[in-house]
Amino acid sequence: MLSSSNDLVFATVDGQPLNPDGVSQRFERLVARSGLPPVRLHDLRHGAAAIGLSAGVSMKAISEQLGHATSRSRPTATPQ
Repeated sequence: MLSSSNDLVFATVDGQPLNPDGVSQRFERLVARSGLPPVRLHDLRHGAAAIGLSAGVSMKAISEQLGHATSRSRPTATPQ
């Protein structure tokens, strides 16, 4: 059994990690019911990174938060 010292953000009532497929399926159902355009759970990571960057959070801090090994940025398209 896992304890709270494992730093899980989401867990079952007995402290076990959630099943990733179950989380994804639940998210898909919630998005479908919301009436919003389709979005993938992974897209939320990109949204969080974009919000952080626009708020002035350093690329290094965002990369660490997302669990990336480096803070190397990739080129992105910019609106013209």
